[in-house]
Amino acid sequence: MRVTLLLGLAAAPALAAQAPPALRTTLVVTAPALAAQLGDSNLVLVHVDRDPQAYADAHLPGARFLPLRAIVTERGGIPNELPPVAQLDSVLESAGMSNHSRIVIYGDPLAAARLFFTLDYLGLGDRASLLDGGLPGWKAAGLQVTHELPAPPVPGRIEPMVQARRLIDAAELSRRLHDPALALVDARLPAEWSGATPGDGVLRPGRIPGARSFFWRLALTPGEPAYLKDVAILRKLLGRAGVAPGREVITYCRTGVQASLLYFVARYLGYQPRMYDGSFIEWSEMAELPVER
Repeated sequence: MRVTLLLGLAAAPALAAQAPPALRTTLVVTAPALAAQLGDSNLVLVHVDRDPQAYADAHLPGARFLPLRAIVTERGGIPNELPPVAQLDSVLESAGMSNHSRIVIYGDPLAAARLFFTLDYLGLGDRASLLDGGLPGWKAAGLQVTHELPAPPVPGRIEPMVQARRLIDAAELSRRLHDPALALVDARLPAEWSGATPGDGVLRPGRIPGARSFFWRLALTPGEPAYLKDVAILRKLLGRAGVAPGREVITYCRTGVQASLLYFVARYLGYQPRMYDGSFIEWSEMAELPVER
């Protein structure tokens, strides 16, 4: 495995009146469009979830199951962190993924978004899409599901091109808390953002100073199937959270999973977001860092 470390994602430009970035339409695929691609030999269809029973109950024909726990780890007592690149590389290759694969992800919306973030970190984000509406959307379109397990995949080969700037750590974030070019977005429930409810594992309730609230579920239509909301609505919701052209978008939550959905939304809308993967559990444990309520 050869790993290339890329540090060169452009830093946030100076704030100025700018047009919204171009929509990345390839990051979302509809059920009918995916149905027309099922015979593509480069397609790797991944059902990612916390619970394997969800896959056993019904899945898309040819879909391979990937448990969320395979792409997260506990580090320093912080759950749901990115595992080492070599571990991720092995897991994804065992699911049949390669650098040339066309990867379509569905399942639990947060788990699916977390896999997208992981692929983006490894330099494969432009090869990946989320299935809009997931399995419920596929069923609503009248398309076939199955209980049958696909044949074991031929292992793929990935040469990661690690996008180091997809991540931001507590040290950098603490230095930039008053940077006007930063748009810091908290994906947790509003009650956790305000400090009214601490959240599991949070030592000091509240938020990172300057963070705006955008509960991840608001990016999706209510009920099932849960589709991404209209692009104009998503832009407005992000705008209310302080995101605008020329700002550097940082998403965080409690442990980095909820924030993955907003990370995906920002990428879909054309931004170059970054993830604070340690998120608020890590921040709240560091007594020297400020917490706002």
